[in-house]
Amino acid sequence: MLGRIVEIAEDECALSLDRGFLVVRGAEGERGRTPVDDVAALIGNAHGLSYSNNLLVALAERSIPFVLCARNHSPVGLLWPVAGHHRQGARMDGQLRATLPLRKRLWKQLVARKIEMQAAVLDFFGEPGPRVRRLVAEVRAGDPGNVEGRAAAAYWPLVMGPRFRRDRHADGANSLLNYGYTVLRATVARHVMAAGLHPGIPLHHGNEGNAMRLVDDLMEPFRPLVDAWVRRLVVGGAERLDRSEKRALALLPIRLLVSPRGAGPVTVAIQRLTVSLAQIYEGQRSQLELPVGTQAALARLFDEPGSEIDEATPPAP
Repeated sequence: MLGRIVEIAEDECALSLDRGFLVVRGAEGERGRTPVDDVAALIGNAHGLSYSNNLLVALAERSIPFVLCARNHSPVGLLWPVAGHHRQGARMDGQLRATLPLRKRLWKQLVARKIEMQAAVLDFFGEPGPRVRRLVAEVRAGDPGNVEGRAAAAYWPLVMGPRFRRDRHADGANSLLNYGYTVLRATVARHVMAAGLHPGIPLHHGNEGNAMRLVDDLMEPFRPLVDAWVRRLVVGGAERLDRSEKRALALLPIRLLVSPRGAGPVTVAIQRLTVSLAQIYEGQRSQLELPVGTQAALARLFDEPGSEIDEATPPAP
């Protein structure tokens, strides 16, 4: 079961648990229900929402992230469980013991693959991907030269147009990006928790006010998948974040990436990455398992998810 991203976007709703179902009620009565076990993440994105304690406990017991959003669909909070993987203590100890050279080396892997994915997105849309791809060779441990930032400066005008400026507080395409990244962040957060890792112990991100720094580290190579979908929506006429755009972006975790293992959902690729990091912390491997950064990997990203999904065997946690 890959699970659903459930967003509550209507104001003044009450969320509760009833015999294993997440129930949403408004002033007029029940608006809908879905089995809690089918939920991959819950996103609260409206005013005046209320929640029962029983529901929050059920979400935490299942390691289902509950994301709280502010204006422009940006996440400001996340509920995550105290208990997780059976080796959680050992893996968190490994996080705390990780040396600076190791963290820098792993950050290099993430940045290089993010840039390769950005170039793959440009190639997919017929834009000059080599302008970005050539920067991969310049990435060093810890990225002291901020190659990531230089790649972004070249990438955004190509993927979204020369007049585009990335601004988390702006509307239009920026609000679509915010929403897509929120879905992605929730998905990565769930797999970080399931792998027994602490989301606040980072490889690179250093904002002391951010309790999800590791999540933000690990989502970097997957951000270009959101960008690709937002470009497609904008080219198709989307000017703001409406219901159809939300649905398209909320399906991102179960959309397909192509790899040497076959076509599998994005969420499985994220799981492989988080498990590989946990194994590195335990001394079992040295390289992160990352998505393939080629145009071919995106060949089925825009397929409608359905029974044709070939969910490759997830990694042992």
